[in-house]
Amino acid sequence: MSAIDQQPQYQPAPQQPVPGTDPVVLLLVGIVVVLVLGATGYLCVVHRSLAGPIGAVGGVASALAAAFGVALALRRR
Repeated sequence: MSAIDQQPQYQPAPQQPVPGTDPVVLLLVGIVVVLVLGATGYLCVVHRSLAGPIGAVGGVASALAAAFGVALALRRR
């Protein structure tokens, strides 16, 4: 036997699959977002007095959703 045959062979560790987002979850989130935006738009058109408060809540909610998305993306790294 030669010296090369006696050396242990290096085998790389198997790659762990990267957890992805389930397409069904993305579809359901998309449907919920469309329904919420549609209901909000309907309320703003039918009840004009609610347009101001709904707009304010929508602005705060969009900022919170963006912060939540960034936090979730950083957590998955």
